[in-house]
Amino acid sequence: MSMYKGAKILVAGGMGFVGINLLQRLLSLGANVRATIHKRSPIVNNEHVEYMQTDLTKPEDCRNAVEGMDYVFMCAANTSGASVMEKTPLVHLTPNLIMNALMLEASHEANVKKFLFISSNTVYPVTDQPAKENDVTNEFYEKYFIVAWMKRFSEIMCEMYATKIKKPMTTIIVRPANIYGPHDDFDWETSHVLPALIRRVVERHDPIMVWGDGLDIKDFIYIDDLVDGLLQAMEKINGHDFLNIASGKQYVLKDLLNLMISIDGYDGAVINFDASKPTMIPKRLIDTRKAKEILGFESKISIAEGLRMTINWYKSFTTGNL
Repeated sequence: MSMYKGAKILVAGGMGFVGINLLQRLLSLGANVRATIHKRSPIVNNEHVEYMQTDLTKPEDCRNAVEGMDYVFMCAANTSGASVMEKTPLVHLTPNLIMNALMLEASHEANVKKFLFISSNTVYPVTDQPAKENDVTNEFYEKYFIVAWMKRFSEIMCEMYATKIKKPMTTIIVRPANIYGPHDDFDWETSHVLPALIRRVVERHDPIMVWGDGLDIKDFIYIDDLVDGLLQAMEKINGHDFLNIASGKQYVLKDLLNLMISIDGYDGAVINFDASKPTMIPKRLIDTRKAKEILGFESKISIAEGLRMTINWYKSFTTGNL
């Protein structure tokens, strides 16, 4: 990945889950990184990182952020888990559309070489088969209707900048599997399912409460594998393309919870499933063949090892030993 050595790279959303991990990897590759921050304080201190306090819903802040950059990773997003989406379904709509539109506009005006947008597998319909990149029908799982349309329209905006104007900009769309790993969001109100369950296991909840019946089937990818895919996609794709970055494996949520319990040695754990609580897509499998063909990408970290590393990181984080 020699492309990154000395390159000027913007990580928009540099204090988010993906942003922090991506930033750390870029530094190891010798890149000069600018990272936007909004409310949280930086945790990675390095002379090759320039932190910029921004509000990416403001055009001037977006222009300042992308000025002089070669490549932009659009990791900034307003995200949350099932609980917040159930209570306030519009929370992701306006701020994310504004950020994505303004960042594309600013990047194009600044002659950025490539713009990578992190989309979502919510843009796929519910299927029993692994979702392929061309399976988008604009028919979405009802509880994801709003966030899926936000992501889908943002994808279309990326396509516009790459294929519908006289001076095109390379835009790359990555649709990841469900991501987990260090620096994930473990807050009760906003976390996704795996960090919420990890926290319940580590804190020895008795019983461990699980929203739904635990039979959801999903594809999970460890953050380091996702970062590999993002870097490969930015390096190898020109023009415009979209692809899944996933493990290509299927996991039943109940099985993963039992694996967490075993990894952390929680003997005698009792699990209670609450079907009255909000859950999301009951089954989501993801086809990874395109990423393998175009990028040579394959996930490397097993679910057991990924969960072990995430649990250990969270325990170190909560005890202040990081």
